[in-house]
Amino acid sequence: MSESRTPLAELLDLLDLERVERDVFRGASRCAVVPRVFGGQVAAQALVAAGRTVPDDRPAHSLHAYFLRPGDPGAPILYTVDRIRDGRSFTTRRVVAVQHGQPIFHLSASFQAAEEGLEHQEPMPSAPDPRSLPTSEELLPRHAHLFSDPSVARRLAEARAAVDLRYVNEPPYAAAAGGKREPRSQVWFRTNGTLDGERDQPLLHTCLVTYVSDMTLLDSVLLAHGRGGWVVGDVVGASLDHAMWFHRPFRADEWLLYDQQSPTAQGGRGLGHGRIFTADGRLVASVIQEGAVRVPRSR
Repeated sequence: MSESRTPLAELLDLLDLERVERDVFRGASRCAVVPRVFGGQVAAQALVAAGRTVPDDRPAHSLHAYFLRPGDPGAPILYTVDRIRDGRSFTTRRVVAVQHGQPIFHLSASFQAAEEGLEHQEPMPSAPDPRSLPTSEELLPRHAHLFSDPSVARRLAEARAAVDLRYVNEPPYAAAAGGKREPRSQVWFRTNGTLDGERDQPLLHTCLVTYVSDMTLLDSVLLAHGRGGWVVGDVVGASLDHAMWFHRPFRADEWLLYDQQSPTAQGGRGLGHGRIFTADGRLVASVIQEGAVRVPRSR
């Protein structure tokens, strides 16, 4: 009897796209907490597709993406890559993800050859040791009674099983009872397992962090309004666009601090800004995302 697959192995399989043609790839889908494809999955798969058309010595340094339609978790996704530019220092790719004949996601990504230059960074904010914080497996059962549907806690645990994600403060679904709070949130994260062998590739580490970056970035929007979010049922939301800049090398299987805040919310939209640091204080990525954040109308 074969051993059961770990959640991380299943996620890595999800990111291992099938090459259909030279610049066309096919990816599998799976359902997230809500009945649509998780946005971080589509973004990570699209970056995999783009990266497979770029030389290995040119890592991704930025991506800009739009979520156009909800993804169908029961259908595969086709990723078509346009080779926009191959310059001496920079390479640019555009990726369109399609399901049922319609685009659901659009990504532009830029890759850069190694180069020396000016360097500075903001200091890392203070945060407790991640090992002192509760795991998702410990945290979710404590708050399962708050969820709009008893099965949500189980689905949320399954959706995040490949990632060891630990909140520095209470997550929005637990903090909502305390009312409005400063629009800031911090989480530590790393993959639940080590990348080794053929899968220990810089592109894959970058794609895994892209995957995680969509999990919690809008938490700070919810905290500012005392809302528990989509898992509690007091907000309806979805990612609209997503941008990332990768500054320095990192490993997705080592602890990373995701420091997040929301500078504004208006017009049914909320903006989240995040910075990702290594445990030794290096700023390795910056993230900005806007999402639809709507309060359900009372019946």
